[in-house]
Amino acid sequence: MFLTNNFEIPAETVAAVYKQRWQVELFFKWIKQHLRIKSFIGTSVNAVKSQIWVALCIYLLVAITKKKLGISCSLYTFLQIIEVNLFEKKSISSLVTEALKRKTDIPDGKQLNLFSY
Repeated sequence: MFLTNNFEIPAETVAAVYKQRWQVELFFKWIKQHLRIKSFIGTSVNAVKSQIWVALCIYLLVAITKKKLGISCSLYTFLQIIEVNLFEKKSISSLVTEALKRKTDIPDGKQLNLFSY
């Protein structure tokens, strides 16, 4: 049973509106977690929409590239590798291979253990 204090519209309509609002909240939560938009350059509606669209397009292009190249690391790691090597004149697959090799070549003896039991 749905209850509302607005007696001019049915309670089912209010429930549907809140359900749609929750979908919008989940979308913005995803944007905050994945698109890494620190701040908006412009504050008008058009500027914010444009920046979100650009960030979403970049995210999708990187995801498509990762899938087409068959790269096994996470999307977050792939984005970090691209970010660090943005101006390198090498193929993406060789950059990723070298970066992942460097990551696994670190000897454990030099790494301090935070939780030594």
